[in-house]
Amino acid sequence: MNKKETRLRRARKTRAKLAELKAVRLAVFRSNCHIYAQVISGCGSRVLAAASTLEPEVRASVPNGGNVGAAQAVGKLIAERAKAAGIETVAFDRSGFLYHGRVKALAEAAREGGLKF
Repeated sequence: MNKKETRLRRARKTRAKLAELKAVRLAVFRSNCHIYAQVISGCGSRVLAAASTLEPEVRASVPNGGNVGAAQAVGKLIAERAKAAGIETVAFDRSGFLYHGRVKALAEAAREGGLKF
């Protein structure tokens, strides 16, 4: 197995468990240059809130989208948008990525912003 297959296997196991619980989830995806976060409904069919480093307001505050500072900015923004949509509790779906670096920074910033998981 290569790195991508291994990550997708980990993601599949997590998503199966979250689908069973019917929990609203905070899904994170990271690429080399950017990081994306979405709050997805319990049934998995609707995106309730989204934020990424591609957005103009984030790009204005963070010059590089592929670092820890950018992940923290996206974490704060997704927490604000989720709270505005009336969501306070989510399940964290790291999409098979290790809980380290940018993924960890986004999660901690979302917690500081008021999301509970």
